[in-house]
Amino acid sequence: MHQPLQNMENKYRIETGKDHHQVMQLLEDGIYEYNIKNVNKDDGRYFSRVVLSDSKDIVAGIAGWTWAGVCEITQLWVDGSARKNGLGKMLLEAAEAEATGRGCHTIMVRTFSFQAPGFYGKNGYKTEHVIEGFPAGHDYYILIKKITC
Repeated sequence: MHQPLQNMENKYRIETGKDHHQVMQLLEDGIYEYNIKNVNKDDGRYFSRVVLSDSKDIVAGIAGWTWAGVCEITQLWVDGSARKNGLGKMLLEAAEAEATGRGCHTIMVRTFSFQAPGFYGKNGYKTEHVIEGFPAGHDYYILIKKITC
């Protein structure tokens, strides 16, 4: 039975998190635990790869996660000074190899229209959904690539 709202207001309160990264990790962990219980898979793991310059600075990188036969690339970045050298493609291929090695069959990536939907399309990703005007004047893309294990 649910408690009346007035009692809930006395028991809980909403505050601004002091460390947003810590709050985001706590939420991520809580969602992952919930997902494990509902899908009965606990094989989730993060991955990342970086490209270093001669001076050992990170000039590009890719990160994401795999879980239950799927992969999401959450970040792919190449410094402006290092673009057009094939680093993005190399990183994307490294992530795809990681996902394949972990038994994934699908990779998902999200990107804005001003970022890289064309890049992903050239690399075999198909647009699954576009949210128009997100943010205003731009679109948000969700792309998928099927891979073979």
